[in-house]
Amino acid sequence: MSGNRTSHIRLTSHPGTGAASRFPIVWDAPDARTRGPVVATANAGSDRNAIGAHGGAYSIYRALAISAGALDPRVRPELTDTYPVAAVGPHPQWSEAGKIVSLDPWGHRVAEDFAQEIGEGVDIRPTIAVTKARIDLPEIHDAIAKGRLKVDGEVVHEAGDVSVTKAAIDPVWYLPGVAERFGVDEQQLRRTLFEQTGGMYPELVTRPDMQVFLPPIGGITLYIFGDPAKIGDKRVSLTCRVHDECNGSDVFGSDICTCRPYLTHGIEECVASAQKGGAGLIVYNRKEGRALGEVTKFLVYNARKRQPGGDQAATYFERTECVAGVQDARFQQLMPDIIHWLGIRRIDRFVSMSNMKYDALVGGGIEIGERVPIPDWLVPPDASVEMEAKKAAGYFTPETPPSEADLKKVVGRDLKEF
Repeated sequence: MSGNRTSHIRLTSHPGTGAASRFPIVWDAPDARTRGPVVATANAGSDRNAIGAHGGAYSIYRALAISAGALDPRVRPELTDTYPVAAVGPHPQWSEAGKIVSLDPWGHRVAEDFAQEIGEGVDIRPTIAVTKARIDLPEIHDAIAKGRLKVDGEVVHEAGDVSVTKAAIDPVWYLPGVAERFGVDEQQLRRTLFEQTGGMYPELVTRPDMQVFLPPIGGITLYIFGDPAKIGDKRVSLTCRVHDECNGSDVFGSDICTCRPYLTHGIEECVASAQKGGAGLIVYNRKEGRALGEVTKFLVYNARKRQPGGDQAATYFERTECVAGVQDARFQQLMPDIIHWLGIRRIDRFVSMSNMKYDALVGGGIEIGERVPIPDWLVPPDASVEMEAKKAAGYFTPETPPSEADLKKVVGRDLKEF
């Protein structure tokens, strides 16, 4: 070896690596068994065919639990009765080359598709789960009180709660496809992932035969309103909001941005669509602080508010770049994958003002009908800087301001009452 070159050093993170798995993955195969299972557990031995670990960011907590003696590393999940409560797919996009590269479209069906192998002791785990629940939001109660939504006993119940089908999706990256999506060389992507995680996954650079990677990042949660079987049916109107996590606003109601107001507005629009016989979909991505993290986000808040003249639209994104080195790390190129997983070809009402999201969806072959902006009356006073900054930066294309009559339809009352 000379200098700092490590390409000739054999790095290994698990015993027995180097042997080809008996479960090769054919990513765009038309059925689960031809595609092959994703096997990523440390105790899978030579069956292991993927880099990383199940559970995304929670894999580290699993390691801590094992270290603390609270979890036996040999334990495998017992999957009886864990199957999805609503069928999803298979859809044609699952085997269309390049359509889905950041999640395993068959990840919710492993207990069904690979029952024989699981019974024989192969540690195959789901990366998607689908269940049913009800959500209860004060904004929905307000919409009912003001007549914008009605209690129907099916979607919206007497107590004001709303029925949903929800799915949790862990990231599963097909590295050749991710590299192509971003227009980078796959080996460059692998090396950068290896280096920028401090060498956490050596197989990224030592095992080019392993093309699937389970990154230690947050996943996606879906909330489906109405009959989930209607999702993807172009004959049925679909309302959709793609929302990137903002814990401070979404959970705690911080008024410095429009995140929770736009999220709950999207939910209301989805509920209304379901009540009209259509379907509604909220895609919630774990990308806190534009995927820069909440620490960076709060540092930027401080820098913005302490600058001469206070928080200003003109320096909104500049302060982010000064602290983080980049304005936005969400990179929506991977976002359309979840839409393809649901078999969707058209979104009739897209509840988003983001050009980045719109362009990513359209570029991914999704047809968009109407774009639904956030009503002015939902923008908190302290978030006006955000809106002006995004407008100036070309983040969204300003729509024609709604008339008072249009707003009255949305609000359900004369504006003078507010």
